Amino acid sequence: MTVVGPFGLSVRDQALEADVQTGLAAAEAGLLDATKSDVPFITEAAQHLVLAGGKRFRPLLVMLAAQFGDPYAPGVVPSAVVVELTHLATLYHDDVMDEADVRRGVDSANTRWGNSIAVLTGDFLFARASHTLADLGPEAVRIQSEAFERLVTGQILETAGPMDGRDPVDHYLDVLGGKTGSLVAVACRFGAMMSGADESVVDTLTQYGERLGVAFQLADDILDIASDSHESGKTPGTDLREGVPTLPVLHLRAAAAAHGRPEDLELVALIDSDLSDDERHAEALRRLRAHPALEQARRVTVRYAEEARAMLAPLPDGYAKAALAEMCDAVVHRAG
Repeated sequence: MTVVGPFGLSVRDQALEADVQTGLAAAEAGLLDATKSDVPFITEAAQHLVLAGGKRFRPLLVMLAAQFGDPYAPGVVPSAVVVELTHLATLYHDDVMDEADVRRGVDSANTRWGNSIAVLTGDFLFARASHTLADLGPEAVRIQSEAFERLVTGQILETAGPMDGRDPVDHYLDVLGGKTGSLVAVACRFGAMMSGADESVVDTLTQYGERLGVAFQLADDILDIASDSHESGKTPGTDLREGVPTLPVLHLRAAAAAHGRPEDLELVALIDSDLSDDERHAEALRRLRAHPALEQARRVTVRYAEEARAMLAPLPDGYAKAALAEMCDAVVHRAG
């Protein structure tokens, strides 16, 4: 039994393993090439998170989706580079918005060079992604631009919050569909499309990616509360400290409003207090980790992962389909 990628996927087929590993290695080389500049400082800043590693979740999905056509078709690797560059660019911007100190186990770009350089480096990566995308044709450009619009809209809606009368949980799940689901869906869509897979397969994998992306982000929300920095690669409780209303906190607030239990109301008040104080922050994390709201958020994560798995049903059976199903298990395991 062999393993592909950081998600520990069990691959029982040497051809699939070879295809995926070859594609990921080529995508990694493409990322390094795309982040080079004639200005050494820009190269250093642009490659900061590339060299820090990361899960390469989206390129892996591109390679697995490409198994339903020709995985060595010329557009497969460049499309993986495009989605990962786009993702990396959003991380630079997210860390500025969240005032994060650590990303992927290293100093965040904004901590190292300041907010302005971090934002501009993200812009540089978006530009490089667009340059690569242009060679993939107008349909690819349209798909990516629509996904990017959804991504930005999701980020804006998260910042603005739900409209009056809107269920905050429903609002948040819509936000995640835009912020994360959209680009994961594109990874699956590009892999299938660039490999020449049938249109029905492309559509199926796109819907799978949308749901898997939401599950993946929900697992990240849980990790932000439940893990230490060694597991997650970033400072635990960053979202909590910055007041980002992730699903566990939204479930806590709903429980407090519905039942008025003193311990829930006290925890809400603590979360709403100044969590720049390390002791209060640690106490909020400790109590939230023990609250049923965290397990409730885990159940929602499992639901989205199972919906993603169900979307795979029309695909032909084989090792690629099995690996995509295992991705659902891997995402749930992260939230466990």
